Amino acid sequence: MKPIQAIRLLATSLVILLPLAPYAAEAAVGKASTESATLSNDDIDAISERIRQTGVKMRADVKEARARLDAQKAEQEAARKVEAKREAARQAQAQREAAQQAETRKRQSTQEAQRALDAQKQAALKRQDMLAKLRVQEERQAAKERAAQALQNARQSSDVRAFAEGAP
Repeated sequence: MKPIQAIRLLATSLVILLPLAPYAAEAAVGKASTESATLSNDDIDAISERIRQTGVKMRADVKEARARLDAQKAEQEAARKVEAKREAARQAQAQREAAQQAETRKRQSTQEAQRALDAQKQAALKRQDMLAKLRVQEERQAAKERAAQALQNARQSSDVRAFAEGAP
């Protein structure tokens, strides 16, 4: 049984038994009157001293129980604070992890965007290269056509005999 409950039980018992004390005192007085006329001063002093000591002991018990209760409350408060700090640390860790994940996703999306941009640049360079090759081929073809046309014009403008005379 807890001391505070024991003290409460004792106090309740005393309160309940208090009204019975006058009847017991009357019975004791009636009995005492037959045996002895009155209680002596020493007996009364001893009884009052015993009551006083009981009161002092009860006050000390109540004080001790209160101190234990205060200590228990302090321990509970300290445990609650420790748990609150742990929870705050867990939440901070979760926030850091979430921030890291967000940073990782951002970095990955930036890298993917950069890759897509690089791929577009590569495709554009390939198109330009292919167009340049086509232009070179067209220019060669045009140069061949111009050369053939010039040769044909040269043949037509000069006499066919001139070519034939030079040959034996």
